[in-house]
Amino acid sequence: MIVKLKKRNTTYPDLTLGQPYVVIGIEADDLRILNDAGRPFLYPPDIFTVVDRKEPNDWITEFGEDRERYSYPPSLNKPGFFEDFFDEKRKAVVTFLRVVNQRLAGTTRRAALFCL
Repeated sequence: MIVKLKKRNTTYPDLTLGQPYVVIGIEADDLRILNDAGRPFLYPPDIFTVVDRKEPNDWITEFGEDRERYSYPPSLNKPGFFEDFFDEKRKAVVTFLRVVNQRLAGTTRRAALFCL
């Protein structure tokens, strides 16, 4: 899935208007993307326009008690994964970089089309 920021938003200065962002996961309906600093943060979906709805076939999707959606690639779909990543635990960082680099390599051409 590829999204673009709808309009400049002072609440999210780490996102650029017009820049396509590859969604690397969905957590409680929020979109996890790499922001302009390269950090995998969660953002509310309503600040984006979806420009490509295609999601990876291997995402594991679950729903919470309130029907909120959780979708991640298998390697990132573990309880506490992102806590370990932000705590800079080596295994989580290495796994994250491997998975995200593979995802970005597969979507770079599609994302580039949305820059035009």
